[in-house]
Amino acid sequence: MAEKTEAKNEFEREYVIPLRREWNKVPRYKRANKAIRTIKEFLVKHMKIRDRDLNKIRIDKYLNEFIWLRGIRKPPARIKVKVRKEGEIVRAELSELSKELGFKKTKLERRDKKASEIVSKKKDEKPKEKTETEEQKEEEKKEIEEKKASVVETGEKMEKQKSKQMRHLAGGKEKEPKHPHRMSLRK
Repeated sequence: MAEKTEAKNEFEREYVIPLRREWNKVPRYKRANKAIRTIKEFLVKHMKIRDRDLNKIRIDKYLNEFIWLRGIRKPPARIKVKVRKEGEIVRAELSELSKELGFKKTKLERRDKKASEIVSKKKDEKPKEKTETEEQKEEEKKEIEEKKASVVETGEKMEKQKSKQMRHLAGGKEKEPKHPHRMSLRK
């Protein structure tokens, strides 16, 4: 199971880590956190990290997702992990992906591949085209700002006109009673 490549000073091992014994010691709402911490403690012990520093353990995002898959209260009881030691840093990843995580991984790989292709195509394009598009964007921004300014000006003009009209109408409304009195109460 253990492979050594002494040229690069790397180890690769596979472990089945028991988690239930440890996460049973904490309340339900802390179990997934404890499972992650347990994995790190197990790997620190078995991969012979001298100062027992948990920050030197790197957990793969799919391993983390697998632990959190059923929520914070029900992490898996045991987990099979592939571990590589690169100098002082230890990288842990899930040895066998579940179907859901496998689909997710392939989907993300495809997305990254397409993104890298798009970036490489943009780098191959001429820089003149980029300057033209940047100029067009700047012109569009200026036009939008001018439109906003004109809208604000027209709004202010309309407010002034309304206030003038209200001044003329206000005198007529004051003469009329605001609330008509009931006839029976006039006596």
